Parts: sequence; structure tokens; C-alpha cells
Amino acid sequence: MNIWLGKPYPLGATWDGQGVNFALFSETATQVELCLFDRAEATREAKRIVLTEQDDLIWHAYLPDITPGQLYGYRVTGPYQPAAGLRHNPNKLLLDPYARLIGRDLLWDDAVYGYTAGHPQGDLASDPRDSAPFAPLAMVADPEFDWRDDRPPRIPLHDSLIYELHVKGFSKLHPEIPRPLRGTYAGLASEPAIDHFQRLGVTAIELLPVHYHIDEHMVVKRGLTNYWGYNTLGFFAPHPGYAATADRSAVHDEFKQMVRTLHAAGIEVILDVVYNHTAEADRYGPTLSWRGIDNRAYYDLADDARAYVDFTGCGNSPNMTNPWTLMMIMDSLRYWVTEMHVDGFRFDLAATLGRQNHHFQLSTSFFHIIHQDPVVSQVKLIAEPWDTGPNGYAVGSFPVLWSEWNGKYRDCTRRFWKGDGGQVGELASRLSGSSDLYASNGRRPFASINFVTSHDGFTMRDLVSYDQKHNEANGEQNQDGTTHNESWNSGVEGETQDPAIKALRMRRVKSLLGTLLLSQGVPMLRSGDELGQTQRGNNNAYCQDNELSWIDWNLSDEHRELLEFTRLICSLRLKNPVFHRRGFFKDRPLHGKEIKDIYWLEPDGTQMDDEDWTTKYVKCLGLGLSGQDIGELDEHGRTILGRSFLVLLNAHNERIDFILPLASPTINWFRVVDTADATEWAGESGMAYPLEARSMAVLQLTRGHITPPPQ
Repeated sequence: MNIWLGKPYPLGATWDGQGVNFALFSETATQVELCLFDRAEATREAKRIVLTEQDDLIWHAYLPDITPGQLYGYRVTGPYQPAAGLRHNPNKLLLDPYARLIGRDLLWDDAVYGYTAGHPQGDLASDPRDSAPFAPLAMVADPEFDWRDDRPPRIPLHDSLIYELHVKGFSKLHPEIPRPLRGTYAGLASEPAIDHFQRLGVTAIELLPVHYHIDEHMVVKRGLTNYWGYNTLGFFAPHPGYAATADRSAVHDEFKQMVRTLHAAGIEVILDVVYNHTAEADRYGPTLSWRGIDNRAYYDLADDARAYVDFTGCGNSPNMTNPWTLMMIMDSLRYWVTEMHVDGFRFDLAATLGRQNHHFQLSTSFFHIIHQDPVVSQVKLIAEPWDTGPNGYAVGSFPVLWSEWNGKYRDCTRRFWKGDGGQVGELASRLSGSSDLYASNGRRPFASINFVTSHDGFTMRDLVSYDQKHNEANGEQNQDGTTHNESWNSGVEGETQDPAIKALRMRRVKSLLGTLLLSQGVPMLRSGDELGQTQRGNNNAYCQDNELSWIDWNLSDEHRELLEFTRLICSLRLKNPVFHRRGFFKDRPLHGKEIKDIYWLEPDGTQMDDEDWTTKYVKCLGLGLSGQDIGELDEHGRTILGRSFLVLLNAHNERIDFILPLASPTINWFRVVDTADATEWAGESGMAYPLEARSMAVLQLTRGHITPPPQ
């Protein structure tokens, strides 16, 4: 076999049409061997090649006889000194951190651990067993793909509706999608899937992790899998388990075809990415890649270098002060934008990435690099703004360019519709875009990604059906999952046939959905909530790759009606600019007219005063939105005009008669939505609107303008 010198960049295995350049970073290695496999079932490599060239701490070689589809791994020799943070073990076959394709999955065996389990010295004893029969293998990829005229939709965030979904769970049971495509990337690009997205008004799908991930050993021993996928082993490779094709060399092409098709339908693709930890876990975890390549460079080590700093509860955290770790993350992000054409990222436990000297701060290298990067800075960047470390709850603390999952929105909205008093003051801030969190540093309402439910926690239906979590199926004695749910079961724990309770639950679900979709900011809808999905009270279904998590498309009449309701609310938001403003409300008279862009009402039709905002028993709120002069311009510089609306929220357990505010001339309000009554209704200003218990109504002003209610 011909072996040429090659080049240190780019890292990974790069096919140039004539051969493959292999490049691997390691500062602490004394020898690196490239191991080539002739088939996925092989227990030993067919050839070992010692990489003799090292430039810029990168070991490299060029093999002109190698083509795409080649399986490979690395063996890295160096000190095994865990007390010094060094864990090299050439007996362990290692996955290329820059692998674009995965040719073989991990098979759990004690041989994949770098230390000898049960040894008196614990992880200080290097393990001599060969892991090659069990380790995952990388595959050389061919980057060529016909993108045709693909263009990113580039939908402004303030016009966006994000739909969070699991690639497999969304379509696994969909009866209209061809069976071979169900649960796959191709399934998401099928006509029935796109029809569902478009009829909802979805502008972006946010995919739970699709980077290559593995199941934790303990989860496998319980006969389960890591269904959610927050256990990454390859930051450049699409997870092959979600591909319809059995050809591992074509997995990335199927992903690209999915993106191209969704873009043609006007739908963006956002990836949920997990750079805050890796699948190698704590010091007792397996040696699969980074740990055996350069443990000190890639991981944040504790003062006792045997141990790892852990801000995620998953065993390790990346070394965000090391340039090679930062480069890997940025190379990965750029790869998914430039080569895979995705439109943005949601960063899991993103506070970990913003830590320097273990403290979250805006001056970290990660934020600076993101901000100046000409590629990554131009896509959607969404943070889950917390982790498990000290001062880890950083909602409202991320810099410009970033939007955030607004956990305060979620919690306040849940408390209000649960019936807790004293919530209307904060709720008003959340409904109007959370300016208290985002206005001070130059951000806008679309910095707030509003959500009530997500993959992590109760479904919307379970939120109104369970007081307590029921996670027994996870095999952890119901000890996993949060106990802080802000849920209420509406009178009975779990499923019931009581018609009154079922009606109450449906009314509450609709009110939660209506609140979410009509708040300022960017709504994120959890897939399945529009269909009434239940997980039977499991609020941590991370390991449930079965019908408990998969969406059931066999809908009852009531859930078909819920779907139509959700489509109606989504359409209402999309068509009316008062529900998705670019800027925060000014709450002042506009251009001398006797109106405000926003006002807050008591049930008697007067404006809320200071006492009303703080009174514990207040559980009702009226929100007026004037569309006559929103005070913003469209992309062509034209004044944005729209309809005016009144949004009424009643979390009391009794009906409230709400006096409609005055309009000039005196004209009718008509009902667009009422979560307790789907019949038509119209009434004049000054009339009492019957707002049922635990319900929400949206009324539209037909024409004219609103006279400010008295204080």
C-alpha cells in the first residue's frame, strides 16, 4: 500500500477524488497507528499503518489507494497515568472524533474499558485486552451530493414556529408513511410529514440529537436504550439508526435529501446538539475516542486529574479553555451548516459551554468565537441556558445572537393555568416577550423561545392528568425525572372516563396551547401535544423506544378536534403581526392617538392597577393588542398594520363575566377562539363576555380603534 506524507489539515478522513488524507490531533501521544478494516464484522484490523508525520500536534498520512467506504479506527500509544490525566492505551481501538460516517456500532464488552474492572488499583490499572472486536468503526465518506438549487429558507425568528420532534418517534407509527420510511430521515421528508408541518404552520423542525450516539452500558443491561440520544460519540456523523437505507455509506446522503426536501417546502432544520459532555462518561467509563487520544486536551479535569469536572450529571465536561476542543466544536458546527445545510442549533445544557474557570460568564472564548464566525453566527443559535453546576441557571444571561429556552415562561405559564394565585404580574411579562430578561443587552422578544412542554418532562396531556411522575418503566424505582412539574391532574390521577374531568382537561390543554402560541417571542411546540399524546405520566422517557414515546396517529374524535384547534391558533398567530412583533411593547400612546400598543384589563373592563398585579387571589387577566399602529416596519420599509385583539385568560374555577373595552365607533367584538365554547359569538363594547372557568378566549375587533379603558 502506498503511504504518502499527507497534510495536517483538515482533521479527519478527507477524500479528494484520488485518495484519502487522514489527520488526528494528539499532543500527548508517542505513536499513532491508523487501523484499516476490510469488513464491519472483522475482529481485527486488516492493516496497521504507523503515522510517522506530525505537524502542529497533528499526526497524518495520505493513502492514494483508499476510497470512500473504507472502515478505520486508531490506536494511540502514550503514557497511561490517570493521576496525571493521561489515559492512553494502544489496546483500545478509538473512533476518529471527526468521523463523517459510522461503519459499525459499539458492542458493549468489558474490553472497551481502558482499565481493568475489579482490579485493586481501580482505574489506575491499564487493561491489556483488545477492544477491536467491539469498538465502533469510522467510515470514509464521499462528500459529493447534488444539492440542486437548495436555499436556506432564512425565516426571521420573530416569524418562526418551532416544532420539536424525535426523528424515529414522530413517524414510527404513521399509517400514511410507507413502512420502510417510518422512523427515519426519509420519513420526515415524506409527503404526509410535510403536510402535517405545513398545515400546522411549522417553520422549523428541531430534531432531538442526530449526532452519532450510543446507549449507556447500564441502560443496555436493563434491556433499554438511550432513546433521546443525549450521549454523543460522533459530532460529525448522522446517527445511522435513523436512516432508512441499510448502506452505511449513504446515511449522510439520506440526511441531506431530507434537508433539501424540507427546505423546498419552506421548513428549516434545527439540530439539538450535545457538546456539553460525551459518551465516555466519568473516569470509570469506556475508552472509545477522546479519552484515549488526548484526555487532558478534550476534558475538563478536576484538581485530582483522575476525576472529571461534571456540570451535566453525565460524568464529564469538555475542556472549553483548550483550543483543540474549541476547534472541534466549531468545525462540527460549520460542517453541519456548510456540508449538511442545517439552519441552526439548540445547544443542550449550554451553560456548560459558557464556563471559564468553572464559572458561567459572557467573556468566554466560546461566545467570542461564535460571535465572530462568519458561518455559525448567521444561523439560529438557541441555548438551553442552564446546567447542573454552580450558578447554572442562566436564563436571560446569554449574549446577543442567542435565543434561549425560556424556563421562566414555562414555569409561570404552568403555575397560572394550574390555578396558583399571584402569577399575573410575571405572566404579563412572559406574554409580552419577557423584556425583563432580554431587553437590557440589546436582544429582542425573539430571544425568548417560549415553551410549556418539551421532550424532557410531561406531555401537555399528562401535565393536566398527573400530579406525580410515574417513571417505573425506566427501571430506576421512579427515582429519575424531576419532581418539580407544576402540574395538576384535574381531579383524578391518570386516565379517566369521567366526562367532566375529560372536558376540563381538554379545556386546560387548549388554554395552555393558546397561551403559548399567542405570546410574544418564538413558540416551540412539542410534537404530539397537538394530538393529545400521553406517556402515561412518565416525565423522563429518555429510555423508552416504544409506543410509550412514539406518536400515536390513530386519533380519537376529541384529539382530531384538538389538532384542528391547534391549527387554528397557529394560523391566527401567523396571519396577525400583533402576535409576533420584532420589538418590545412601548406601552405608551402612539403618534398622539388615544390608543396604546398593549393594555391590561380587569374583569370590570378597567385597566389593571398596582394592587391588582400583586394580589394573590387574582387569577384572571385581559390583554389588549392594538394592530392599528404596531410601530414597526416590514422588510420593505412599509408600516405594519393589522387587526386588534383582546385575549382573556381565566384560571379561576368559576366563570367570570368580563366587560369588553370600549371601541370607537361602538362596534362588535367577535369571538375567534374560546377554549370552552366553539360556537359563534359577537357582542358590543361594554357588554359582559362569559369567560368560563379554566378557559381562554380571543376576541377580534372588526374595525375602528380602541378607546383606552379607565384606570
